[in-house]
Amino acid sequence: MQSFTVTFHQEDEVKPMNVKKLTEEDFNVVTAGGTRHLFELDTNVGFFVYFDAEDEKGEEHYLVLQYEEDGEDPVACFEFELKDFYQFTALYLNDLEFNEEVNEEEEEYGPIHHLAHLMYHIIEDGKNV
Repeated sequence: MQSFTVTFHQEDEVKPMNVKKLTEEDFNVVTAGGTRHLFELDTNVGFFVYFDAEDEKGEEHYLVLQYEEDGEDPVACFEFELKDFYQFTALYLNDLEFNEEVNEEEEEYGPIHHLAHLMYHIIEDGKNV
């Protein structure tokens, strides 16, 4: 497991985020106690699965799997602090409400676009790890 810090654009209004990139072995350890699928995000930078997990000691972990195009196996797994994972979840849920209010013909920048933008920064910075 390797840690790195993602620094976003000032206009993103997100503080630097500490992220861990997990190996397959790390993944097996942190998910040994079970997982809970929360939601998915399909973007032009990848397909992401957001979930939480417990290790054998009962410690909680907040994870995102990244898939590329039509790949069946994930290309990366990232672990986040609860406060950051909560922000992702809030953006996802806010988009559900946002889409009800916006005319479908308009391509307005909304919460889900912001989440995709944040994930872009995370995967770009994670490539160097």
